[in-house]
Amino acid sequence: MNEFFINPLDHAQGRAEKPFKHTFFQSERLLTGLNCLLPGQKQPIHDHVEQDKFYYVLAGTGLFTVGDAEKVCSAGELILAPAGIEHGVENQGSELLTFITVIAPFPS
Repeated sequence: MNEFFINPLDHAQGRAEKPFKHTFFQSERLLTGLNCLLPGQKQPIHDHVEQDKFYYVLAGTGLFTVGDAEKVCSAGELILAPAGIEHGVENQGSELLTFITVIAPFPS
């Protein structure tokens, strides 16, 4: 397997005790990973004071919150969370929610 070419869905899985996370790449400049939430799981509202973040939904649907805005997003949608703005996601659907997360610079 070549480490530069990845099919993220090959790594997707649910975990009952807490949301699943898998890191594909991290450096002092960037963190790229996969997150999977089973129905009912959530990533609590939080912020990154010095890091920009985006989510890219691969499968399933989830209620994404950025600041005061909320939207149910599904595969193919991009969610932007600039530094200092609270954000989070909850899987209110009936299927596994799978999304890519990118944070820059890497949280120290």
